[in-house]
Amino acid sequence: MEYVPEKFETKRLLIRAPKDQDAQMLYEAICESFDDLKRWMTWAQQKPILAETQANIRKARQQFYDREDLKLHLFDKETGQLVGCSGLHRIDWQVRKFEIGYWVRSSFAGRGLITEAVAGITDFAVRKLAANRIEIRTNPENARSIRVAERSGFTLEGTLRRDSFDVTGELRDTLVFAKVRGVEY
Repeated sequence: MEYVPEKFETKRLLIRAPKDQDAQMLYEAICESFDDLKRWMTWAQQKPILAETQANIRKARQQFYDREDLKLHLFDKETGQLVGCSGLHRIDWQVRKFEIGYWVRSSFAGRGLITEAVAGITDFAVRKLAANRIEIRTNPENARSIRVAERSGFTLEGTLRRDSFDVTGELRDTLVFAKVRGVEY
């Protein structure tokens, strides 16, 4: 089984695998950010319940240990506050391909923390996991997510037309941004 370190740091962030004791902080961050998350995240269509958040963390920890999905919590190094979540998803260990997903707590939006997290996670994936390809996929209407991908140096490769459902159940397009070993790094 692939060894994956459980934590690393950027200038302002501690980035680490979820822990059981994160449940209350994660629950509060989701509640605070619910209106913003609801617009983009299919998993955020109903207000969270603390017990579900606890169960989701247990599942995320197991998936991390099994190397199926590497969810990551983002903490402000100065205050210890949970500022958002990210991770490496849709993992293909043979190809060494990963997708970075992310969301920021509403009270921390606009500070460049997600761009910093994406840079740190990209570096982590390249140095520690020997990534050959890293993707960011986003809704074409999500301008903030697109700006994160662009500021992080990802190349827009194309549009997957009508490839997934949006939060209302309507078919939507997906923009695919990527960094590829030997090209962007």
